[in-house]
Amino acid sequence: MLVLMCTLGHTNRKKRGRIMSKELIRLRDLTMEFDGERILDNINLYINDHEFLTLLGPSGCGKTTTLRIIGGFLTPTSGTVTFDGAVLNNVPPYKRQINTVFQRYALFPHLDVYDNVAFGLRVSKLPKDEIDRRVRDMLEIVSLKGYERRKIDSLSGGQQQRVAIARALVNQPKVLLLDEPLGALDLRLRKDMQNELKRIQQAMGITFIYVTHDQEEALSMSDTIVVMDRGRIQQIGRPEDIYNEPKNAFVADFIGESNILDGVMLSDYKVRFFGRVFDCVDKGFAPNEPVDVVIRPEDIDIVPPDQGHLVGTVTSVTFKGLNYDIIVEFKGFKWLIQTTDFHGVGSTIGIRLNPEDIHIMHKSEYSGMFGDYSSYSAEYDELTEDAGDEEE
Repeated sequence: MLVLMCTLGHTNRKKRGRIMSKELIRLRDLTMEFDGERILDNINLYINDHEFLTLLGPSGCGKTTTLRIIGGFLTPTSGTVTFDGAVLNNVPPYKRQINTVFQRYALFPHLDVYDNVAFGLRVSKLPKDEIDRRVRDMLEIVSLKGYERRKIDSLSGGQQQRVAIARALVNQPKVLLLDEPLGALDLRLRKDMQNELKRIQQAMGITFIYVTHDQEEALSMSDTIVVMDRGRIQQIGRPEDIYNEPKNAFVADFIGESNILDGVMLSDYKVRFFGRVFDCVDKGFAPNEPVDVVIRPEDIDIVPPDQGHLVGTVTSVTFKGLNYDIIVEFKGFKWLIQTTDFHGVGSTIGIRLNPEDIHIMHKSEYSGMFGDYSSYSAEYDELTEDAGDEEE
């Protein structure tokens, strides 16, 4: 379970239908400043044993700083870090039951796979038989059995990453920190390693704290996602909840694609936008409260114009393999719609919105910053113009 206090209150989480295990790490009132600039602003959360938790956000949001504080590489300006109930602020990294895998794996190129993994155990002067048993068990867990005498420079990027993970885990830490470890891999290998990391975490039964700016990685691997921006936590929850129930416009825009519109909540289950009233599934807002309305591109049904709640004109079409991304202008506001059916530029379409596809959010500091795909459409226009210039 993870709690964000002061700003979001208590969140009750379950791991795929079962209660999460005991609290392992707590960050309380954590603040970090560099040269007068506040990088972390009053972070409060706790992380459970055996949990795969991801810190997700854009560059500069504070996620890596948070990770480095947990690992002991940085000391917070104020606030405390506790591990199993003991304060860790002044405990050096090598005395914490925490290991880290960075994007650059820092493997020893002059040592083979076996000796890279065994390095820390030898520094700890463990018996030779114990070292051998642990190294071979760990290489089997990371699917590198038989690679013991391979040189590091003969391995693929994914294999090198697994060596780095094995080296970090062979010391039997309670927590593994991973700072964007897939960033240097190509797309296909990155997807394979997402599955591999989750398998390793489940096989080891320890806590993984993972940092990334990649939404797909976070959604596919995590038990819990912590979305960060500007040094603050914006939302925490299961991947499904983060995607389906974003708390503000930043989360809605950062996790997947979203059309975010200005609306007014007339009453429970009734919202007005674009000059008409729609049924929705949200309640608990003040009468006539201004709100942000979120509609995911994949949830929009395209219908003949005379059957639509709204009628618009297609201004851009991009083939994405499994579907088309089309930009449709409704009354000067451009929406992104994802569909498997082709609708050409200039065609008129209608759309229908089901109540469960309309999500209502309170206004926030991010309101008005996202959701209109005018710039998105312009980017495709520029690409088309560039391609035309090259052909000429």
